[in-house]
Amino acid sequence: MVFHPVRFPLDIALGARGGPRWQTDVVSLVSGAEQRNQRWASSRRRYNAGYGIKSIADLETVIAFFEERRGRLHSFLFRDPFDWTSGAVGAGVTATDQALGTGDGATLVFQIIKTYGALFDPAVRRITKPVTGTVRVAVDGGELVEGAGFSVDHVTGLISFSSPPAGAAVLTSGFEFDVETRFDTDRLDLEIAGFDAANAPDIPLIELV
Repeated sequence: MVFHPVRFPLDIALGARGGPRWQTDVVSLVSGAEQRNQRWASSRRRYNAGYGIKSIADLETVIAFFEERRGRLHSFLFRDPFDWTSGAVGAGVTATDQALGTGDGATLVFQIIKTYGALFDPAVRRITKPVTGTVRVAVDGGELVEGAGFSVDHVTGLISFSSPPAGAAVLTSGFEFDVETRFDTDRLDLEIAGFDAANAPDIPLIELV
């Protein structure tokens, strides 16, 4: 199995349904109270891309993509239609959208992250597949130039600074990103519904974390 750095057809992905999922054990006690235990360190996203198929051309595109991935074997990129940028969707990317870390005068490499929530128990998500050409980085609010001040690994989401940020420097970043996913089935169930209409009720995709 290998990762294929190719994106699932975007026009079909925009019609997908799905979102994040957590895994929590809930045990009811004799007293009527309950105990809850979080089994996963981070959420995992699932999607159904079948809702995005409208035409026979869409069907042909997905069949070709599915066959080349060998069903569940190879992973690929997917644009989450609900969550694909560091800031609010439609607001544009800025270099101060998300916290990246704090300089210590020695560390050069930092992981791109996105934080959800702020008050109680913020969830921090590792971003491993930033979109090429969209990553912006700032140190204490001053934006750096990619290629001169920093570089980006688009397979791991690691940012490498050209020189270590000074101690206590506030590091921030902005970006667009894709999700590494795979098909969660080895079989497609397809239907031609009309002259140029097609259905694929269930094309499950699952995020790799």
